[in-house]
Amino acid sequence: MSATQAALNELLPLAGDTFDKNKVTPGILGFIVFAALALGVWGLMKSMSRHMGRVDFQEAPEPAGTGAAKAAPAPERAG
Repeated sequence: MSATQAALNELLPLAGDTFDKNKVTPGILGFIVFAALALGVWGLMKSMSRHMGRVDFQEAPEPAGTGAAKAAPAPERAG
């Protein structure tokens, strides 16, 4: 048995007695992670909104001579 395994065998039973298994909560670390994710999503949405506002897309009208009905048929495949 290695020293690491021996230390874990000694320390893990002590950790099991320090909290009530029916009242475990994420705590402050869980809140900080959730708040960081929320701020990141808010910043990405704000950035996306700003970038989408800059888009100026106007589709050019299709010339009268080139329509879907006048398009050349696709070549047949030999097979």
